[in-house]
Amino acid sequence: MLSRGNGIKLGAVSVLALSISACSVFQTETVDTLKPIQDKTYKLTVLHTNDHHGRFWQDRKGRWGMAARMTLVNKIRKEVEAEGGNVLLLSGGDINTGVPESDLQDAVPDFMGMNKLGYDAMAVGNHEFDNTRDILMMQKDLANFPFLSANIIDEKTGKALFTPYKMFEFNGLEVAVMGLTTTDTPKQSSPENVKGLDFVSPVEVASELVPELRKTADIVVAATHMGHYANANYGVNAPGDVTLARSVDGIDMVVGGHSQDALKEPDQQNGAYIVQAQEWGKYVGRADFEFKNGDLKLVDYELIPVNPKNAKVKIAQDPEMLALLQPYQDKGSELVQGTVGSVDERLMGERGEVRFQPTNLGTLIGAAFMEKTGADFATMNGGGIRASVDGGEITYKDVLTVLPFGNTVTTVEMNGKEVMDYLTVVATKPTNSGAFAHFTGIDMVIDGDKVSDVKIAGEAIDMNKTYKMAILSFSAGGGDKYPNVSKMSGYVDTGFTDAEVFREFVEKHSPLKVAEYEPKGVVRK
Repeated sequence: MLSRGNGIKLGAVSVLALSISACSVFQTETVDTLKPIQDKTYKLTVLHTNDHHGRFWQDRKGRWGMAARMTLVNKIRKEVEAEGGNVLLLSGGDINTGVPESDLQDAVPDFMGMNKLGYDAMAVGNHEFDNTRDILMMQKDLANFPFLSANIIDEKTGKALFTPYKMFEFNGLEVAVMGLTTTDTPKQSSPENVKGLDFVSPVEVASELVPELRKTADIVVAATHMGHYANANYGVNAPGDVTLARSVDGIDMVVGGHSQDALKEPDQQNGAYIVQAQEWGKYVGRADFEFKNGDLKLVDYELIPVNPKNAKVKIAQDPEMLALLQPYQDKGSELVQGTVGSVDERLMGERGEVRFQPTNLGTLIGAAFMEKTGADFATMNGGGIRASVDGGEITYKDVLTVLPFGNTVTTVEMNGKEVMDYLTVVATKPTNSGAFAHFTGIDMVIDGDKVSDVKIAGEAIDMNKTYKMAILSFSAGGGDKYPNVSKMSGYVDTGFTDAEVFREFVEKHSPLKVAEYEPKGVVRK
């Protein structure tokens, strides 16, 4: 029987494909549990955020920020407690990567802020693996709340790398919160950072875990970083929250992340309320539940905006949170000071642009890689471009925001036939995915899953000639399911970080003219 505790050990079950002998799937410590009082109405409010991505400080327009979030959360806590209720504050993951002031400090200010906000638990996101394992474990130890993921398995031990679930007890009401992480993580992370880990199907793990949790838990919440894909249409992505809810009975609520959707109303699937609060702390989601005699009822739900641009009344910033974060902001600002160049118009790098079409920013980044390495052409995955650059001055911070992952620029030599085989895989990657490729220095026609009329430096490709391609280390190592070229004899990791190469190019060629980097030469039918 499963009792309160966190120490799940995954045994030798075919569903997890692990060769470890054990007599049961879940082994936990035995702790006495209370039962809900008959005819008593329990009030539980679940607050949630997701895809924080380094936004511990408000932006330059005064939006968002953890200090304003603190004021809002404290206000809600007081309201709920005054009515005899309880609050859970959860995160759908991806705390890391997105703002230089955070990235350059390993997201320490963000986790310190989460501690002060009183987060109860967070799902482990794929971007938690943007850093090396020692940094990730440092962050886990720094947090005063558990990193939850039941489906990331250490291949050496056969055990979950993180806490699989956490039990919360409110005067006899037992609430289980389990964590699940997208199986797309290995293809979206540097191979070295996920080495030795098995990302098991969340549906299969939850199918085993939820019935065990249900033996004592009155409410089961899944904190996930898997994505919300309407009607389970997840396309080229790994299955998300809708698939999970439809496949596994007994989940009451899914607090999600990854797809960064602003769900104004919960998506109810198979009895589970699926919620998500977009990104960056733009909203705090609030779900008010009542539980009585075994029945759970959602009384109210809303996404509460945190100081949007046109807010009539601004949420004040909590002074204690400001005092905590100010030194980190000051230090981060010092690290990213300085103008590196300028551009006459906007360089397009929004998620809805770079994952759907070639952009001037993608072309510019490729040009920088080519100039630094002497490559004949460059390939850049759209998911690696994280922000636009407005017309005017370009700061070092802008550069680091566009390319926050710290990848290195690599090159690989391939003959014409190898280039064609490579393009057949990469150039035909679908839109609406981070794998969507941007090219510089190469022309081609893409028709479905076929590539033709390829020209490099304006000349038709020669199957016997050797060409040099520049590409990020992430993609070269098989990230986004690109072909792994890092083992080829002509592969070289230059050691130059992508942001530094981009910065150097901007400094040398400013003022940049957007018209010179308009995508051309790649025709899609």
